[in-house]
Amino acid sequence: AVLLYSHLQQKVRNAEALAQKYKQQQEALSAQLQVVYEHRSRLERSLQKERGEHKKTKEDFLVYKLEAQEALNKEKQDSMNRYGALSSQHKILKNQHDDVKKQLLDLQLQHNSLRLEHRKSLESQSQKLAQLQQERDSEVTNLQDTVFKLREESKLLRKAHQDVHSQLLNAQTQMEEFRQLKEALQKMPGLR
Repeated sequence: AVLLYSHLQQKVRNAEALAQKYKQQQEALSAQLQVVYEHRSRLERSLQKERGEHKKTKEDFLVYKLEAQEALNKEKQDSMNRYGALSSQHKILKNQHDDVKKQLLDLQLQHNSLRLEHRKSLESQSQKLAQLQQERDSEVTNLQDTVFKLREESKLLRKAHQDVHSQLLNAQTQMEEFRQLKEALQKMPGLR
């Protein structure tokens, strides 16, 4: 009975130790479970928050997408309007270019015609100039001959003028002598 009692006490102690061990394990597991619950609660709150933010982001994205689509449509319409305006302007400029090209061809033809007329006029003027130069050279030669003759005549006239002047001086001297002689005769009473 003592052995049985001792054996049972040993089993009780072992059971109590095992129970204590299980209790400690249970408490550790409870603590771990509490931590896991708290972590799960935080994760759920975070997930809820992320879902809310995701929903808001999705709504914001839809609004942005709608605004972007409207802006794109407006930009597309503006681009079409600008394209239409540029196309009209291009047609106008093309017509103007064709007109200017036609005017250029006409002006080139007119320029060629004027250049031909200018060349003919230049040749005619050159011929007239050569003829005038010949006539001028001939006139210069004639004038030089005339100037030479006139110089010779001038020399002869100058010589004749000097002769006349000498004769005039002689005549004046003779007149003075005659006057003096006349006065002298007038003063003489017997000759009066």
